[in-house]
Amino acid sequence: MNAYIAIKHFHLTCVVLSGLGFLTRGFWMLTAPEKLGRTWVRFTPHVVDTLLLVSALALAAWSHQWPFEQPWLTAKVIALLLYIGFGTIALKRGKSRAARTVALVLALLSFGYIVGAALTRNPWLI
Repeated sequence: MNAYIAIKHFHLTCVVLSGLGFLTRGFWMLTAPEKLGRTWVRFTPHVVDTLLLVSALALAAWSHQWPFEQPWLTAKVIALLLYIGFGTIALKRGKSRAARTVALVLALLSFGYIVGAALTRNPWLI
């Protein structure tokens, strides 16, 4: 059980780092886009998000809770795909600042939903 708690805390740390990193990059996209080209800014999110995904898979395996078996996990996976899509538009593919800003807000809302679904273990957040 101690290993599960350690993985869970590691996962939660990665969630916070991933969210803060995305929020920071979103802020820079709006205020100082040249900062997005820095090597560490492009590299670090991939490392953090990979560790986040690996720890999520470890938690799922340890607890025997899988997407498409648990509705709240299914909702999280769908929201994760939306978060990735909106995040890509916000930071890379948006054609205008307005499009990037809307995508940033939608990505942050998706991230908030993911956290809410995890906390409530309910896809309806109740």
